[in-house]
Amino acid sequence: MDYGRPVEFGLSVVPSAGELDAIRAAVTTADRTGLDLIGIQDHPYQWRFVDTWMLMANLLAETERIRLFADVTNLPLRPPAVLAKQAATLDVLSGGRFELGLGAGGFWDAVAAMGGPRRTPGQAVDALEEAIDIIRQAWSGERSVHVEGTYYSAHGYHPGPLPAHKMEIWIGAYRPRMLRLIGRAADGWIPSLGYVGIPEIVEAQGVIDAAAAAASREPSAIRRMVNVSGTIGPGAGGGVVSGSVEEWVALLAGWVTEVGLDTFILWPADPDPRQIEVFGAEVVPTVRAEVARRRGRGSDSSPADASR
Repeated sequence: MDYGRPVEFGLSVVPSAGELDAIRAAVTTADRTGLDLIGIQDHPYQWRFVDTWMLMANLLAETERIRLFADVTNLPLRPPAVLAKQAATLDVLSGGRFELGLGAGGFWDAVAAMGGPRRTPGQAVDALEEAIDIIRQAWSGERSVHVEGTYYSAHGYHPGPLPAHKMEIWIGAYRPRMLRLIGRAADGWIPSLGYVGIPEIVEAQGVIDAAAAAASREPSAIRRMVNVSGTIGPGAGGGVVSGSVEEWVALLAGWVTEVGLDTFILWPADPDPRQIEVFGAEVVPTVRAEVARRRGRGSDSSPADASR
């Protein structure tokens, strides 16, 4: 399975208040070495973390070309009409370098402790769908937004400014109802290896594709991302994936051409900043070249085992 989409690469960031200098250095390195994306976890109830959205604004101001997104935004603590405004504003201020990652929520005790709602899994899916409707309308160019939902409503508010580019909505999810929502309404899917394995990702792709087809959408229009924790280099260990540059290249290229993934967000298990240098300077261009080679001639290779 290969959807033929361009392959992109990014870096996952944990917004630890005690690691701000290291975060800035890592993001600067990612920007300089040619990575495409920075994804930042969003857990507002975590006392060790700075606010993800404030951090993204700061990092967008300090970088030149890399795009940022929350991996993924905690929707229950961020109302969708305000979220649409914040996302569009960051996109305008950065010249089109922001995308919107969304999650239905979790850790409900912590959400409730901050005054947020406590939802069942089914309620969380329904609330997310209503939020997407509000956000889409806010970015549509229409004069006012009208949504009457159970969890979120908008009664004629006037949105603006518009995003600087056609901003995408990427959803972090695993269960079938959420996967079907991605297929009919979202622009991308963001699972994390470790929470699911490659066989589960393949199965989930089928659910997304069926929902997309039922909504008269092309499955290839949906980005297929994955957060990958790991280490790169001789004797590497730690994370879900570890191995040499060559092993990473074979693995990721196989996941593109055989599994249908197209975007890889590295969460370095080794704090050595050289991990980002090696990923950006050695793994990324070689994966792109290998994918181009496989697509040019076809590939009968099997996807590598993610468990090694």
